[in-house]
Parts: sequence; structure tokens; C-alpha cells
Amino acid sequence: MIKRWTAGVLLACAMAFGAHAAAPKVGSGDVPPDLFGRDESGQPISLESQRGKVVIVTFWATWCPYCLKELPVLENIQNLAGKDRIEVIAVNWKEDRNTYRAIKRRLKDLTLTLTSDATGRIGEAYGVQSIPHMLMIGKDGRVDSVRRGYTEDDLDEIAADLNRLLKAPAPDATTAASAATSPPAATGPAP
Repeated sequence: MIKRWTAGVLLACAMAFGAHAAAPKVGSGDVPPDLFGRDESGQPISLESQRGKVVIVTFWATWCPYCLKELPVLENIQNLAGKDRIEVIAVNWKEDRNTYRAIKRRLKDLTLTLTSDATGRIGEAYGVQSIPHMLMIGKDGRVDSVRRGYTEDDLDEIAADLNRLLKAPAPDATTAASAATSPPAATGPAP
């Protein structure tokens, strides 16, 4: 009986791992998907509209204590640098709309952009399999770094990356147009 149960658990884990392994990944140098859902007024939240800024995208959930600690920190970073230089997009991942609405009311004083990914489609496009999951996107619209499962021990490195991205020059119109039309960099071995 135990062996049969163990085999079933291993098979379920293998199937889950296979599903996750097939998820699209967005990595350093890639031009990420553009849309993150809609804001309160129904307007699309897009990366293209943030070109020239450093964009931090974080996937979070109410059941993730670290994520809830992270949101005010990211808010503070955005406020210190200025929303004209850093835009934080916080995507609530795989939680039903009622849970998202309730937490959004509690977080009403935050000025970072909050959006919902109840179905997980946005996260799937970014290769999100667990949270916390953060992307730092440079002024050129390309992913600079992806962090999965980070902790407070990583804060110095995250701060250094943000400072480096803020110091980088904004792309000129020619570079920005090229980045927007270039295919994403390969993130795995060629077929």
C-alpha cells in the first residue's frame, strides 16, 4: 500500500515538474510580453508605456508573507527614485478576484501599480512557477534580471542592480524601436 501511494506521489510530482518545465521562460536580455492586465479604469497596463524607466515586476500573493513585506519596500523605492524613473508593477498571482479586491482595499495607499492574474496566464508567459518572482526591466525594455525565491539576504544585490539600472542612459528612439521589434534572446539550447 505504501509503495503504491509513493509511486502515485512520484508520478504526480513528475507530471507537475514536466508541466512546469514546459512553461515559457523570460530571461536576461529578452523583450518580455507587454501586457499585465488592466487598471481600475479598465485601461491596459503595458510595459511599452513605461519605456525609458526602470520597471520592477513582482508576482505576489496574499498567502506569501515575504511578498506582503516586499510591497511596501518596493513602494518606498519607487517613491525615493521617483515614479518618472522607476515603475513597480505588482501582479497578484493565481488568487481569486474577491481575495485580490479585499487585499487591494487594504493596500489602497500604495502608489505602485497593482494588477490581478487570477488565471495565471500572465505569470505563465513570464515562466512564473512560484513566488516571490521578480523581474527587473531596463530602460530599453529588455529584462535585466529575473529573481525567483529571493529573500532578505538578497537585498544588497537587488539594490546594486537597481542602482546600476538607474544610472544606465535611456535609449534613444532608434535603440528603443529596435528593442521593441527584436525577437527575444534564446533562453535554452537550440532544438
